[in-house]
Amino acid sequence: MILHTQLIQQIDALLPQTQCGLCGHRDGCLPYAQSIVAGEAANKCIPGGQPVADELARLLNRPALIAEQSVWPIQTDGRPQRMKAVIREDECIGCTKCISACPVDAIIGSAKVMHSILTDLCTGCELCIPPCPVDCIDLVEDIQIVPAEQQRIAEQDDLRSRYYAHIQREESRRLTRKGPVVRAEIDTQLFAQFSQKDTLLPNIQIPSNTETAVSSIDAKSTIELAKVRSQLKKLEKQLAVRPDPIKQQQLIDLQKQLNNLQGT
Repeated sequence: MILHTQLIQQIDALLPQTQCGLCGHRDGCLPYAQSIVAGEAANKCIPGGQPVADELARLLNRPALIAEQSVWPIQTDGRPQRMKAVIREDECIGCTKCISACPVDAIIGSAKVMHSILTDLCTGCELCIPPCPVDCIDLVEDIQIVPAEQQRIAEQDDLRSRYYAHIQREESRRLTRKGPVVRAEIDTQLFAQFSQKDTLLPNIQIPSNTETAVSSIDAKSTIELAKVRSQLKKLEKQLAVRPDPIKQQQLIDLQKQLNNLQGT
């Protein structure tokens, strides 16, 4: 099991950490690394291109395979052209959907306020494009010099760490999230397991079933309280206009119900 885990980590270290899901694993590079160990072909990392496919073949002692092709031209390092997302800011409506879709938190902004992309952090994963309701996000070529190997490794380490931090925050928000999730469900258990094995990664904590149950109960109680208070106010207004013994008894019963919900 230790060797199995170490091999997954070694494979993950070779992957570019774009977390794009183009390999078919929508929740990031680590699940693809795990699947490769289980026997999946090691040539599906499109942003990594042929260099990554060749490095994985050497690591795994498998026959070299032709990497799945990218739609972008090839750079001098043999990898597909690096891309960056940009927002046409005058068209942005501030819906925040792109913010929660970004796996490395490269988008800043808030509800009904123009958003911006931190291009130095953007991986060109394209995950922010589908959820945008006004189609105001474009991909453009990264005009920076192709990074040297050590620079690229440092960049990958930073992106991996940012993704783990993103997962931790999303897990914390999961119980109280409002609105739809705009990216695939993440295998949080897998990332939590590996976060505990690497001190350089943010530690991912998963709420226990008890915490989940308490949160669910609290949410239901809050909704029920709101309903009872609304009915009480409605009855009080009606009784203020015209006395009614039946409604008066309903008011008394609702007040008892409210006291029970409040624990008073």
